[in-house]
Amino acid sequence: MSADALKWFKSSYSGDEGGQCLEVALIPTAVHIRDSKHTPDSGPTFHITPAAWAAFTTALA
Repeated sequence: MSADALKWFKSSYSGDEGGQCLEVALIPTAVHIRDSKHTPDSGPTFHITPAAWAAFTTALA
């Protein structure tokens, strides 16, 4: 699935001025992640399994 076809979102705690935010797009088989400073057509993205994302977010809590 191409990065521009995904529905990206970022935390409601993120400001509009950019900075160091991640955007994520969830699909049943993967969590796609990118740097919010990049436009949808540029910059790298990567994806991890939903289980890895759950472990990551649990560790942050």
